[in-house]
Amino acid sequence: MRSERDDMEPEITEPPKKERAGFVRAKKIVFLGLFGQQNLGNDCSLHAMIEHTRNWLPDAEMKCICTGPEEIRTRYGIPAFQMYAASCEIEPGKKKFPMRILTGIAAWAWRELLHGVRASKFLKGNDMLIVPGTGLLVDHTTGFRGYPYYLFKWSLIARLRGCKLLFVSMGAGPIYHPLSRWFIRFALSSATYRSYRDAFSKQYIESIGFKASCDPVYPDLAFSLPETMMPASNNPRGPRPVIGVGVVDYCGPGGKQQNRGQEVYRDYINKSATFVAWLHDHHYPVRMLIGDIKYDSRVRQDVIELLEKRGLIDCEGRIINEGILSLSDLLAQLEKIDIVISPRFHNIILALMLNKPVIVLSHDDKFDSLMAELGLAEYCLAIDGLDVDRLIERFTEVEKNGEALKTYIKDKSEEYRRVLDQQYSIIFKDVLRN
Repeated sequence: MRSERDDMEPEITEPPKKERAGFVRAKKIVFLGLFGQQNLGNDCSLHAMIEHTRNWLPDAEMKCICTGPEEIRTRYGIPAFQMYAASCEIEPGKKKFPMRILTGIAAWAWRELLHGVRASKFLKGNDMLIVPGTGLLVDHTTGFRGYPYYLFKWSLIARLRGCKLLFVSMGAGPIYHPLSRWFIRFALSSATYRSYRDAFSKQYIESIGFKASCDPVYPDLAFSLPETMMPASNNPRGPRPVIGVGVVDYCGPGGKQQNRGQEVYRDYINKSATFVAWLHDHHYPVRMLIGDIKYDSRVRQDVIELLEKRGLIDCEGRIINEGILSLSDLLAQLEKIDIVISPRFHNIILALMLNKPVIVLSHDDKFDSLMAELGLAEYCLAIDGLDVDRLIERFTEVEKNGEALKTYIKDKSEEYRRVLDQQYSIIFKDVLRN
């Protein structure tokens, strides 16, 4: 309501300074995750988040905190900062053991202090720190000194800098160490917004003592990759469907550190080669797939070498082994495939988005949860102690029901995309502006 004094003064036709064009500050968004390290699944999450940020906030200034900053700078042209402090080796020399421990602790503390100061400067003045998926809510690969500590550190810096922290469509578990659980609870409690990519992850977070009952569940962010990124289906199909067989560096539930790690790995490689050989003998063209360039390339080569020993890599070209360097390369390969069998989580999601029937070789609860929520649990087999005969049986069933599965998969993928659009609306309309 205008006062008497207002009526006596000339009308102001110019908007307040803070609303004038050119004076509204562009939003500053920072992404945090395991990006730029040749894991194409993680790259899916970042790419989806960047594209939707650009759609909602065309003028936003974006940065990234990641494990491969040089790669992210080159690919997206945005500033990037190393997630963790660089390690340094302490030369033993002739120091006694207790002194070496003290020297190591002092070096670690100094390194963390310097990195923390630089990290704080990097985060200064930003509006949101978004963690878009990736496997950070775990400690089975790094212990508490790895991902849990990094989350604690960055969430603390975000608090100090007044930067909103968001965990978006996160997977979770396993988390073993008590200190890991404390670090993760602290990070989650610092967040303005939290969501999980499946009901299992939310339940797991609750099992470590964090109250997540009010947090929503949304699909994995890869389901929201731009439709323009999906390759068109222009390839003529032959008399037999092309089968994509993926690999992963699997050494058992305990990883490479367990006593039987190499034995488990060799068993998995042998069974993968046996299945590919069966496909070859039944005249199916096969494409070998990877999802992590750094770790899976060696695994794929080990399978190829076993096939060569069996005389199955021939001039007919029915076993195709092409390299990839990017997410676009992977999508192009998947488009040429009719049925995908893979132990890589995001290879499965990308195949579903391209309307391909899938069989999952599960080595983590996230696979079982994904397939159960999709209503496709019968096409999820445990990779540990893989039964090749059962895999062949499931494959035969998928081939038989292929057309019906494609229709169902298409509907589910479109549903997931719509649901994720709702989440982006919440993040950029409600959370950011409150």
